[in-house]
Amino acid sequence: MWNNFYKKICSRRNLRIMLVTLLSIVMCDGIYLYSRVPDWSVYAHGMIPKSSFMLRYEQGRAENRNWPALRWHPIAFNVMPKHLRRAAVVAEDSRFYEHGGFDLIAFREAMALNLKKGRLAYGASTISQQTVKNLFLSSARDPLRKWHELVLTLIMEQQLSKSRILEIYLNIAEFGRGIYGVEAAARHYFDKSAVDLTVTEAVELAASLPSPVKSNPATRSSYFMRHRDTILARVQPPELGPDMSVIILPTLELEAAPTPEEEEPPANGLDNLRSMREAAPSIAIDVTTVIPPSTATDDPNAIVSDGSAENATSD
Repeated sequence: MWNNFYKKICSRRNLRIMLVTLLSIVMCDGIYLYSRVPDWSVYAHGMIPKSSFMLRYEQGRAENRNWPALRWHPIAFNVMPKHLRRAAVVAEDSRFYEHGGFDLIAFREAMALNLKKGRLAYGASTISQQTVKNLFLSSARDPLRKWHELVLTLIMEQQLSKSRILEIYLNIAEFGRGIYGVEAAARHYFDKSAVDLTVTEAVELAASLPSPVKSNPATRSSYFMRHRDTILARVQPPELGPDMSVIILPTLELEAAPTPEEEEPPANGLDNLRSMREAAPSIAIDVTTVIPPSTATDDPNAIVSDGSAENATSD
């Protein structure tokens, strides 16, 4: 009897110790996060500062002199072509204008497919999450860093507009070794300003985002070419129905990120393997939904959606 009583006491004592330890960790982490929360007014308007990834690249270049110099030329959101903005959203986060920073639908889809695959083949980081990670955090893959990313993302969504978040993202995303932002990428790969990019060129930049060092318009890897064709099918002007309404294209199947043996590097050279949609051969004729002209979106940046998957856009 005394042994059982002693075991219960020990069990309760251990439970209390665990709870106190957990609360202490949460409090310490909360203090740390509070110290990391930036002055969002600095990011709401005006110049875009260098990201933490750019700063680390410059530090790494001091030890790796064969790395090229940092190339970065931020430009304003309103001079970026609409098809460039659209391509980035279609490629990276089709529900960007619908969620509050975290895409629960994409997360559930990715987790279900990861369990089915038995490996981390899919990811669900939104553009907002990637923006926070690039600006303030590191490429560490530990759960604590992902937690910090989520908290800061939810705060940022309350402080900055969607267009500002996308503007920051397109100016700090990596597009190749030492190449950050769409302007530097356009100059490097196409010898022109991002303002003058064609639809195909804009799509090729967007196709670089999952793995920019190994898959980009210069390397033209098989992985890159598949992504380019998929995005292009989604970005081009949609087919119109007989009544001039916008036809919603069918949901595309998720494509697993290839294994290292299949030449697929880590996403964005960082920590998150993201999926793309595989275009079906009959994509132009398979129709699932028709949006009457009176209800079609007027936002040139918005992604028309049926609420269940990535869909086509309209100008």
